[in-house]
Amino acid sequence: MKAMRLEATGKLFTREVEKPRPGPEDLLVKVEACGVCGTDRHLYHGEFPCTPPVTLGHEFSGIVEEIGSAVSGFAIGDRITGDPNIACGRCSQCVNGRVNLCRNLRAIGIHRDGGFADYVVVPNKQAFLLPADLNPMHGAFCEPLACCLHGIDLAEIKAGSSVVVLGGGVIGLLTVQLARLAGATTVILVTRQAARRKLAAELGATASVDPAAGDVIAQITGDTGLVPGGVDVVMECAGVGETVVQATKIVRPGGTAVILGVMAQGETVSIEPFDLLFREVKLVTSFINPFTHRRAADMIATGRIEVEKLISRKVTLDEAPHVVTHPPQPGEVKVLVVPGL
Repeated sequence: MKAMRLEATGKLFTREVEKPRPGPEDLLVKVEACGVCGTDRHLYHGEFPCTPPVTLGHEFSGIVEEIGSAVSGFAIGDRITGDPNIACGRCSQCVNGRVNLCRNLRAIGIHRDGGFADYVVVPNKQAFLLPADLNPMHGAFCEPLACCLHGIDLAEIKAGSSVVVLGGGVIGLLTVQLARLAGATTVILVTRQAARRKLAAELGATASVDPAAGDVIAQITGDTGLVPGGVDVVMECAGVGETVVQATKIVRPGGTAVILGVMAQGETVSIEPFDLLFREVKLVTSFINPFTHRRAADMIATGRIEVEKLISRKVTLDEAPHVVTHPPQPGEVKVLVVPGL
């Protein structure tokens, strides 16, 4: 079968490899679609810890082709989404319910072979059923949506809240939708790209801000801004130092800033602790998807979240290395690798 392999930092190739075999508690899944994530680019550049050589791809869904001897609850032909983050269940973090902080965390597509391939092996405890009639491309959005759900949970958005989303990529546009579903009446997206601002409006954003039009903080919190004095919640979804700092400035006194975007390992930003203390800002970080993947799958299955408009293009496994090794195209939101193309 074909798989896109990260052989080492800066070395990414699609090549023929042996088809994997499922263990007693595993499913062998024929991949229908796998999303390209910003983390994949970090992995390629050595900016996020992983264990190459490894097949990348952690945002995948597909059809069960083989079932391990100890597996129950699944049948050949089922459509599933895979939660890539495998916790040990035994360390102090796991036994206290913080499985995303597991000391022995292993992730499909990062530490073990993932979904940029014709087939992927998924432990049955990491698999979640999807409807048979679901658009096969939509299942690949379950993992990023699950991560956004965790961030929204931490934000504790209340009915009538004002929310700013920094970053117009797939995480930002999913977060816009979740913020509205959580009851926010003001949802402002900040992004330089006009196409993404237009799409955000279609997905429920009440306003948008173009950083090229002037100081972002002033445009939102200034006396003549959209929300003078600051907003209740800021969701940083860009993974950029500048927007992390902006998040701490845009939030109102007593509000919450959630860092959801992934910056490269080793990058730093400069913030003023006294300012956060004086305004009693709650600064929260959100890491992956503890106990949210089932909820994400249900939201995708029922159509509560719009994902079709987020698909920018579909590529083959042979084309996938070029996508991961190059920056996103202007206006691009989500590229799906489709092995069957």
